Amino acid sequence: MPIRVLSDHLINQIAAGEVIERPSSVVKELVENALDAGAGLVEIDIEAGGAKLIRISDDGGGIPVDELPLALNRHATSKITSMDDLEVVRSLGFRGEALPSIASVSRLTLASRTAGEAHGYRVDASAGQVSPPRAEAMRPGTRVEAWDLFYNVPARRKFLKAERTEFGHIEDWVRSLALARPEVEFRLSHNGKSQLPIRAALEPEQMRARLRSVVGPAFAERALDLDFEGAGARLRGWVGLPTDARSQADQQYFYVNGRLVRDRLIAHAVRQAYADVLFHGRHPAFVLYLDIDPARVDVNVHPAKHEVRFRDGRIVHDMIYRTLHEALAGTRAGSVGGVAVGGPLAAPGGAVEGPSATSTAGSFTQMPMRLGQGQVAQPLAAYRALYSTDTLTSPAPAVPSEPGADTPPLGFALAQLHGVFVLAENAAGLVLVDMHAAHERITYERLKQGLDGMSVRSQTLLVPLQIAVSGREADLAETAAEQFEALGFEVVRSGLESISVRRVPTALADLNIEALVRDVLSDLRQHGSSTRIEETRNELLGTLACHASVRANRRLTVPEMNALLRDMEATERSGQCNHGRPTWVQLDKAALDRLFLRGR
Repeated sequence: MPIRVLSDHLINQIAAGEVIERPSSVVKELVENALDAGAGLVEIDIEAGGAKLIRISDDGGGIPVDELPLALNRHATSKITSMDDLEVVRSLGFRGEALPSIASVSRLTLASRTAGEAHGYRVDASAGQVSPPRAEAMRPGTRVEAWDLFYNVPARRKFLKAERTEFGHIEDWVRSLALARPEVEFRLSHNGKSQLPIRAALEPEQMRARLRSVVGPAFAERALDLDFEGAGARLRGWVGLPTDARSQADQQYFYVNGRLVRDRLIAHAVRQAYADVLFHGRHPAFVLYLDIDPARVDVNVHPAKHEVRFRDGRIVHDMIYRTLHEALAGTRAGSVGGVAVGGPLAAPGGAVEGPSATSTAGSFTQMPMRLGQGQVAQPLAAYRALYSTDTLTSPAPAVPSEPGADTPPLGFALAQLHGVFVLAENAAGLVLVDMHAAHERITYERLKQGLDGMSVRSQTLLVPLQIAVSGREADLAETAAEQFEALGFEVVRSGLESISVRRVPTALADLNIEALVRDVLSDLRQHGSSTRIEETRNELLGTLACHASVRANRRLTVPEMNALLRDMEATERSGQCNHGRPTWVQLDKAALDRLFLRGR
């Protein structure tokens, strides 16, 4: 076939295939235009899941009458004027393809009125033809109607899902946008029925209400607040507790300069931050906002702008990881969302604040805070001997008969149930503790502290391990030699496509070193950093902590139970065990009343 220039209409339809996947894609493009126009109210009316009608009305700045036909031309936009503007994109949409692409696969009406005009004007577009503007009575702002989506592209139309499914995608996207723009009011209706009225959230409590309606009440009440500024960026928002993790990644919202994105670098940083506290196969919930210089992020890497590329990805990755990691490390049993339930919260240094700290039992585990140089590779029996729970010694504290304002967060022990659970009373009500899970976390954290306090012990391999790699990986191993050295490895390049491992950490000598080194190289290539070795070490320590912790059916005295409660309050991440299971549950007085139908 001869080379020919495609018609504008066909070009628009090809572009539509890139940015218009389904009705929710149309809603996304049109609502983002409304927000870029300064709208404070956006009304979204949907019929038949968007297949019949999508109407977006806003109270933004509007489009002058002489620019209405131009808005339906390809690559026509008011948001960029030069290459410099592409380097610092601040708007949600900027390509100038959305309106003509939508018009090429639907019957589109565009009506708008600026504040200085007596009335609005309207143009209609269908099959590549645009009508002249004509007057129309309307309020200031813009209204876009897309009728009969994909009416002229039957192959695309037949792939639309059921009406309820398509509307569900629209509803999910509007909810996510509501978190990005709290100052904007959204009204969503389907087939004439109001579905999602979301009022503007200008105060903190109103934002909490918006969180409850979008992410759910459990997240809004228990999530940890974040607000960190550094490395030329600001990270703020909320992260869910590990015990509130979900079976799917359906409550993960990350916004870069107000734009919702799905980014592998961000996902990796979050996954690493939760690695030490999350149950296998579970996904954390979070709502996070990254404010960064637009010149440091490229939002033009995906036609629908779902993905971004950071100029300095490693810095952004480390900032997200460390901020979340430290926030999760600061959580302790006896607190919900960082607030003490029953009394004073454990201080970051480990001591329990408040009058009760002077009258509590001694440490439940009685564990030293440092390990000897040779103890990293000791067999399990040695750890059991070192951290035996059969030699617990602690005085009986003075326990008040009634909990008061100075009662510790987890209160005071009452009894042990079935040799597994500790029952305690605090100011809020009843506390139940899984003693093995709690002691496992305490033991694990102290093992990590002991290892972190000393240099990594390594051993030289009798026969160096030769690993065949790609030329790029060999280059990476050569430049990352100091990073490997700090982790206890000696890795050198031995050829164009090979590396040699000469020394390994003593604690990891019995593992699959080749697989571990390959995983580290993969992380370094993709993210610029790696915590694989630390995670592998922690897995070993977790196994040791599990075997060294107090077992079920071990009868504890009341002083021992109180010592366990105090250790929980002073230990990082003690709200869940090493596997992500909760270590304690609070039943407040209202919950107890409901169980027994009191007050009804």
